[in-house]
Amino acid sequence: MSGLLLLAGTPIGDPQDAPRRLAQVLTTADVVAAEDTRRLARLTAALGVTPSGRVLSYHEHNELRRTPELVAELVAGATVLVVTDAGMPSVSDPGFRLVQAAVEAGVRVSAVPGPSAVLTALAVSGLPVDRFCFEGFLPRKAGERARALAALADERRTLVFFEAPHRLAATLEAMTDAFGAERPVAVCRELTKTFEEVVRGPVADALAWAREREVRGEVTLVVQGAPEAEPADPASLVAQVQDLCADGRRLKDAVAEVAERHGVHKRELYAAALAARS
Repeated sequence: MSGLLLLAGTPIGDPQDAPRRLAQVLTTADVVAAEDTRRLARLTAALGVTPSGRVLSYHEHNELRRTPELVAELVAGATVLVVTDAGMPSVSDPGFRLVQAAVEAGVRVSAVPGPSAVLTALAVSGLPVDRFCFEGFLPRKAGERARALAALADERRTLVFFEAPHRLAATLEAMTDAFGAERPVAVCRELTKTFEEVVRGPVADALAWAREREVRGEVTLVVQGAPEAEPADPASLVAQVQDLCADGRRLKDAVAEVAERHGVHKRELYAAALAARS
């Protein structure tokens, strides 16, 4: 009978946010795979527990090599606990590769829910949270970052990003270009920690704030989605319908194509096209 892969959420700042079950599984798991064993030692000391199983490192530089070893342990019946430095494993952290391999091997995968920088930032941002998408870290190179943001310029959902403090100003500048200077944003720094800070306002104001100081600590960016575009006036689209008709398209078909392209009612566009003909 195969074992159990457990993904455990760890505090993003204050150790007291650790769920009670985390302390329990840390002491009972056969193997604890930690992104940083030194940080794990500090966490277990804060929780007053000692892992009884084998502790090993599992991070981005040894994931490929360690994953088959951990899957073998799971298939043999072991309980393997994965913890990262903060938050939930596999979310912009090691773990996804192991989950995939465990699922393919028929191993049960479960989680010990815990703090999340994404949800915490959303909750305190003051921006819409009914629909959102998590984009993780943006590309480091300026050109790639600009293209990634340009592709998100029309995204209606609230956007959540992780960013390194030394790249924050460059990212906000790129967001100004892609989203406009007035797009609302919340810069969430050091969430749940002693020097927690949330800066809210237009992207341009957040950029000015970031340029005036040396930003430190973990940063989560929350950006309001794009505003709903105003529907086009059917009368302004008649010329496009006429161009298609000049190419031999039937009026009905031309109207349907242009209406779908611009999100207007076919009936209104058809009436405008007829009026222009007369």
